[in-house]
Amino acid sequence: MNPPVNFQGSVEFAPHFQPRPGITHVLFDFDGTLSLVRQGWPEVMIPMFLEYLPKKEGETPGEARQLVTDDIMRLNGKQTIYQMIQLAERIKERGGEPREPLWYKHEYLRRLDVGIRSRISGLTDGSIRPGALLVHGAARLMEQLAARGFQMFLASGTDEQFVKHEAGLLGLNRYFGRHIYGAQDDYKSFSKKMVIDRILKENNISGANLLSFGDGYVEIENTKQVGGLAVAVASDEGNNGSGNVDEWKRQRLLGVGADVVIPDYRDAEPLLAVLLGEAPQPL
Repeated sequence: MNPPVNFQGSVEFAPHFQPRPGITHVLFDFDGTLSLVRQGWPEVMIPMFLEYLPKKEGETPGEARQLVTDDIMRLNGKQTIYQMIQLAERIKERGGEPREPLWYKHEYLRRLDVGIRSRISGLTDGSIRPGALLVHGAARLMEQLAARGFQMFLASGTDEQFVKHEAGLLGLNRYFGRHIYGAQDDYKSFSKKMVIDRILKENNISGANLLSFGDGYVEIENTKQVGGLAVAVASDEGNNGSGNVDEWKRQRLLGVGADVVIPDYRDAEPLLAVLLGEAPQPL
């Protein structure tokens, strides 16, 4: 008889959830799912979009902000360049002459660097402990997965050079090894779907053997498309460890088929037990 499961925090199972005893490989998104190094990035991107977006007659500041926010968040989880392509298209449709999307991407990264530089420096010199910039409970989950022998992969819409550097500063390299993938300037050469397809092909597994964790719709949707099990991390990034579910993320990720929704990883052990069919799903 399977032991009962007691969750300390909020764990929501979609009606279609089914445990997967055959899980062998685990895919993670990075920003917002594991890392908080770039927490607050929308507060950099949204003002930049508003700065470059031509004003539309009769449009209020609130309406303009809502427009760019919707554009940005709809593409969250994809490579950053896609948000910049959207900005360029908005500028053009309003009669402006946009720069190349890659220029906007590099300008955004320059501005973001100003905001996160102290975090990077703190992690580098040891004045900030890695745990302070990991989603609550993430380190414990990593240890649990490693102990069970799962092969782990990291795929991010952030540029690969930054993902690898920040993952190293957070102490995550030992879990993922060479399996850390991120965006490229040649954006057509990378996507999370391509990473998933590669995992399945190179390891000769089916989607039923894949478990993913993410806070963006892309990794959730791509996982479900191949028949994998998808856990939505509706993390409250501005209040790490609060245990509160970000309702916007929750609704968005359930909408693309997430099997489970969690705010963080405080329930790593019992959650894995349920996901793998080692314990019954709580009523």
